[in-house]
Amino acid sequence: MPLPLKAAASATTMPMTLMTPAEFARWRKAAPATARNFAMGSGFGAAAGEICLVPGRYGRPGRALIGIAGDGGAEDLWTIAGLPLRLPAGTYRLDPEPAEPAATRAALAWAMGSYEFTRYRKARRAPAALVWPRAADRKRVLREAGADELVRDLVNTPAEDMGPAELAAAARAMARGLGMTARIVEGGDLLKRNYPLIHAVGRASVRAPRLIDLGWGKAGHPRVTILGKGVCFDTGGLDLKPDTGMKLMKKDMGGAAHALGLARMVVEAKLPVRLRVLVPAVENAVAGNAIRPLDVIRSRQGLTVEIGNTDAEGRLILADALADATAENPALLIDFATLTGAARVALGPELPALFCNDEALAADLARHAATEADPMWRMPLWRPYRKRLDSKVADLNNFSDGPYAGAVTAALFLEAFVGKGIPWAHFDLFAWNLAGRPGRPEGAEMQTLRAVFAMLAGRFGGRRA
Repeated sequence: MPLPLKAAASATTMPMTLMTPAEFARWRKAAPATARNFAMGSGFGAAAGEICLVPGRYGRPGRALIGIAGDGGAEDLWTIAGLPLRLPAGTYRLDPEPAEPAATRAALAWAMGSYEFTRYRKARRAPAALVWPRAADRKRVLREAGADELVRDLVNTPAEDMGPAELAAAARAMARGLGMTARIVEGGDLLKRNYPLIHAVGRASVRAPRLIDLGWGKAGHPRVTILGKGVCFDTGGLDLKPDTGMKLMKKDMGGAAHALGLARMVVEAKLPVRLRVLVPAVENAVAGNAIRPLDVIRSRQGLTVEIGNTDAEGRLILADALADATAENPALLIDFATLTGAARVALGPELPALFCNDEALAADLARHAATEADPMWRMPLWRPYRKRLDSKVADLNNFSDGPYAGAVTAALFLEAFVGKGIPWAHFDLFAWNLAGRPGRPEGAEMQTLRAVFAMLAGRFGGRRA
């Protein structure tokens, strides 16, 4: 989808002024009487999200007034992101021109707010266009908007057209375009190459499970490994989900989409890292050969896992991928997963949960989440709860009985497969908007990636890449 950002203004380009209520009060004093009276008569007060098109010559709209909070935070980001599909079609320019970082933030918000999923139907309307702010970092905007579109398109695509094979094809196509290596381990080869948990979860589907393994970068650079849960559809397995729980399960590969989106940003920014991306891609289906409750499967790491619940499958496939990743002792290990309903009960759909075993890494992520208006909330790896995963017949159970601390015990299960001393961040996210809001249509949503990339650029790029 081409971005609605124009290189230059034209005679029909409308100036657009972003203003707080205090700035509106100052504008009124200096504005022409016609514009001032129109704005006041229409009830415009520059509250965040308010729009007023004041008349120019011949009664045509001459300027757009946009109310903002003015603090540069999430409210301003999403206020601007809501404009492309709220303003009348046409081209707009910011007047006055913002300096950095506001210029980049405005252009990025405009790009993200123009998104619409158009694989199966035409767009409802063309978004309004914005002239590039002169101070904007165009490379950054294109990089982050491109990742946002990739994540949303992958997650929005129904499982019929986004199974393990299609997800692997999308990853391979991205890798080819970016000059990355790509290796796909499929079906029975997963057992031959010692990925038994990935195979066990996906074996009941007619669509063979896969492990997607992408690489990029120079061998001498710090190794950064990114994982993403790629459950392309989750029925719950033999512990079948009810219809209300199954309806949105096309998005259960949201972690995989986030891993690919972050990888794209890293490679396009040419961060000096040795990048590896691991995405176990499966469909958790129901058939005669599906894994059963209380089956015991030996993992890649060697730990035996009792299946307490077949609907706790995401952590199983991630366990084999984590074991593979930690064998290389990376400098940093990050995973993304739409893992637990418990995280949504605790934090809701808009606030991803962060679990982290490294204080410096957690602090870095929190700082960048605030700077980038890309929220997350750290939750505890409360190790006394680890005993809830004890099994009487295996090394551990994949599920903790009872209604409490489900997100914590899921993270503790994953931690059992992370090598000691490896800084690790686990994101339990929703990747979805339940209802449309300005800049965030109902459907897929990219969460935490702008903050995570900013952390990576600061740690390994020495600057904002």
